[in-house]
Amino acid sequence: MTTDLNRRIVLAAHPHGLPTVQDFRLETGPVPEPGPGQVLLRTLWLSLDPYMRNLMEPVGPGYAEPVPLGGTMVGGTVSRVVASRHPRYAAGDLVLAQAGWQDYALSDGGDLLPLGDVTPPSLALGGLGMPGFTAYVGLQDIGQPRPGETVVVAAATGAVGQVVGQLARLHGARAVGIAGGADKCRIAVEELGFDACLDRHDPQWPQHLAAACPDGIDVYFENVGGAVFDAVLPLLNPGARVPVCGFIAHYNDGAPPPGPDRLPKLTATLLVKRVRMQGFVILDHYGKRYEAFRREMGRWVADGRVRLREARIDGLERAPEAFVDLLRGRHVGKVVVRVAGG
Repeated sequence: MTTDLNRRIVLAAHPHGLPTVQDFRLETGPVPEPGPGQVLLRTLWLSLDPYMRNLMEPVGPGYAEPVPLGGTMVGGTVSRVVASRHPRYAAGDLVLAQAGWQDYALSDGGDLLPLGDVTPPSLALGGLGMPGFTAYVGLQDIGQPRPGETVVVAAATGAVGQVVGQLARLHGARAVGIAGGADKCRIAVEELGFDACLDRHDPQWPQHLAAACPDGIDVYFENVGGAVFDAVLPLLNPGARVPVCGFIAHYNDGAPPPGPDRLPKLTATLLVKRVRMQGFVILDHYGKRYEAFRREMGRWVADGRVRLREARIDGLERAPEAFVDLLRGRHVGKVVVRVAGG
C-alpha cells in the first residue's frame, strides 16, 4: 500500500485535574491495509474539542466510551480516502470521519459522511460540523429565542459560542457574550456581531453583565458552568430557557467545588421563575436534523451572515499541547489541527 508509517497519539495516563502533554504518547506503526468492505483514510484535519477531556477518565460521561490507556485518542476528522474496497467510496473522496488522533485509519464506511466541495474543508469540523450543529439544535430547539429577547452565551468566541451568538442575532434577539479576555470580547463584538461581551477576568464582570442585560436574560446557552452560571442565575427572567451542552469549568475538577451548596438556590429559581433547563447530547440529533442544518448553515456562511473563526495548529505532534491550551482558554474560534495537506 505505502511505505509511510502511521503516527498516532495515545492516552498514556489518566490526568489529575488539567491534562498535561505527559498524559499523551506519540507512537508509530505500519499503515493498515483495508480488508473487504473497508477504506483506508488519510487524516487531513483533526478536530480538538472540550468533550475529549471527559473521555480521558476511566469512567466516561455516558455519551461515549472512554479512551483506554494505550488507546488512540478519539476525534472527528476530515479525511481523504487513499484506498478503497468499499462500493460507495473511491480513492480521492473527501469525507467526514472519526479517525482520531492519527495519520491513517480504517473504516467500514458506516461512520463516513461525503463532504463534496466544502471550502475550506476544516469548516466541516467547526461551524459546518459538530460545534455548529450543537449551537443550531440547542438554541433553536431548546432556547427558542424570539425577537427582542436577550440571549447570553459563555465561551463566546469558542467553537460553539461564536455560532450561538450569531444565530441569536439572526433570530432578532440581542446577543451578549462572556469571554476570557478583552481581546476575545473585542472579537465577539467587532467581528462576530455580538451586541455586548463581558470579560470574565474583570473582577466587576457580574455587575457589568447585569448592566448589559437591563431586561434580564431570556436564554442562557450553558457550556461552562462554575462562576459564570452563578452570575447568570439571578438574572434569568420568568420563563427563561437554558440549553445545557457542557460544563467545561468542571471538567478538570478532582473534588467537589468549594463554597456553599448552590442546589437550593438553583432549584428555587427553576421553580419560581418556571425556567426550562434541558441538557442535550448532539449525537442524538444527527439522523433527523443534520442535513437540514448543513444546507441552512452553509447558506448563512456563504452569504456572510455567519462568520467562523478558526485556530489552526500545524502538525499532529502538536495536538496534545494544543488540546491543553484549548482547555486553558488560550484559543479563539474552532481549534483544528492540520495533519496533512491534499
